[in-house]
Amino acid sequence: MKIITIIGARPQFVKAAIVSHYIRQHNVSSSIKIEERILHTGQHYDYNMSQVFFEQMDIPTPSWHLGCTGSVEQMRDAIIPIIQGQADYIMVYGDTNSTLAGALAAEACQIPLIHIEAGLRSYNNAMVEEHNRIQTDLRSVYLFCPTSTAVANLQKEGRTQGVYQVGDVMYDATLYFAERAEQQSHLLEELQVASKGYYLATIHRAETTDQPEQLANILRAFAQIQKPIILPLHPRTRKVIEASEMLTSLVHEARMLRIIESVSYMDMLVLEKHAAAILTDSGGVQKEAYFHRTPCITMRQETEWTETVEAGWNSLVGTDTDKILQAVAHMATPDTEISEYGTGKAAKTIIDILCQNEY
Repeated sequence: MKIITIIGARPQFVKAAIVSHYIRQHNVSSSIKIEERILHTGQHYDYNMSQVFFEQMDIPTPSWHLGCTGSVEQMRDAIIPIIQGQADYIMVYGDTNSTLAGALAAEACQIPLIHIEAGLRSYNNAMVEEHNRIQTDLRSVYLFCPTSTAVANLQKEGRTQGVYQVGDVMYDATLYFAERAEQQSHLLEELQVASKGYYLATIHRAETTDQPEQLANILRAFAQIQKPIILPLHPRTRKVIEASEMLTSLVHEARMLRIIESVSYMDMLVLEKHAAAILTDSGGVQKEAYFHRTPCITMRQETEWTETVEAGWNSLVGTDTDKILQAVAHMATPDTEISEYGTGKAAKTIIDILCQNEY
């Protein structure tokens, strides 16, 4: 079975790492061999957003690296001549522009599409990610869902064929890499912060960074928080802040805010695990917070990961300054467990299903 995996952004590297790891394990013991080749669109090009993931997580070296940071259509057009007649399946992850570009290219080449992390919905049509995931699901023959909610979302849209609930591959990755991260990362010592002695923040979504007043509200909240806030700054967010005198001034006013460069996955795992809480607009970080049993405050109005909210681990507050501060003040650590994300065997389940259905 020949699979071309198309990735281009940080969350996809994490998911692809664990699936590629299991493909290699599978090939050792099974008579059904899988040949996986990786196509990197280049959507994330910063070293700490891209290359370091391949080095630290043993992801196979991409067979193709497009260096394409343009539109979905430009990515699609660059992908099509590469994959034409070269694969039995195209595999994509999540909801980035690279995901949709891969899906459109697979459709153009009439190659069956595998979507890992299918069925997620925020029901906010203003989100680019929502458009990407819906359009990718429409083109997929295998829809591997992390939760029963994702399965139900697809059922509401009339999709039942090829839909499987397998658990969350990001949970697989967290379990697999957690010990290695503790051994490799020395970031807490470098930052001179103690375990549970700081908050971790991430801000990167276009809905936040493209609206300076929303970003300003977040920074105003950070200025009133009396505990160190570690903020690995996404390149897009950095550009927005540096281009605005107002935002730059607010950063200076936030005395407890410590801005650092984007970090590797291993460093991020350690930061998430040892934070007193996480403040984020990221989808994946919401889940990773729960994986480490770290309370999360999500600076959005909605989430794809409704289980985290229902279990009390995650609070949706939007970007209102007062609501962020209230959530920080009333933060608690629940004892609720979420069974939806599986037992760390999602990648194995995905490969087993593909092989069983192929033969």
